[in-house]
Amino acid sequence: MKDSLKDAEIELQKLDVQNEFNDSGEEIECTSEREKVERELRAERARKKAEVRKRLEEAGRAKKAKKGFLTPERKKKLRKLLMLKATEDLKLQQKKRAEERQIVLSERIPTLPSDLDNIHPDELLILSEEYRSRIIELESEIYDLSYMNRKKDFEINELTIAVNDLRGKFVKPTLKRISKTDSQFDKIKKQNAAKIDFRSTLKTREGNKFTMEEVKKY
Repeated sequence: MKDSLKDAEIELQKLDVQNEFNDSGEEIECTSEREKVERELRAERARKKAEVRKRLEEAGRAKKAKKGFLTPERKKKLRKLLMLKATEDLKLQQKKRAEERQIVLSERIPTLPSDLDNIHPDELLILSEEYRSRIIELESEIYDLSYMNRKKDFEINELTIAVNDLRGKFVKPTLKRISKTDSQFDKIKKQNAAKIDFRSTLKTREGNKFTMEEVKKY
């Protein structure tokens, strides 16, 4: 398409050059050829514009169709299906964990003999001693694990404090809650203790010793 437009423009330039040097009789033929080439150019441009417009309209329609694929109803159904799938997966995980727990418990817990009533006392003593040693071992493991857990928590806390110090962030300490009423009562008590009642310390005297007698008027 571009090559045809270039060829048409070259022909127009040639015709312009020929118009300058040809006679008057040949000028009519050149103008007719020029008009013909111009018509072809206009038709080519119009066709090109129509193709571009058509391509843009098709792209717009495709975009609208793609945009309207997930309608609110479809979104609702899709959300419902996802929730159902998530609940099923969660149930399967819980079931699998319960089965694994039962397997581990069956491996760790020793089985008791079925006829405990008819067993010999010596065998019972041996069995009880085994269980006792097993309990002591498990308690020691629990203590070790709890100690390791506390140690890890302490190390994590120390590392977080160190990282915050390096970053320059201030870690707000945990403050103790104090009720406002108690603090207000304490303030009132202190204020009352600071006030001294001087009148209570004064002694009361009987009689009017310092009263002035009235002067008799004659």
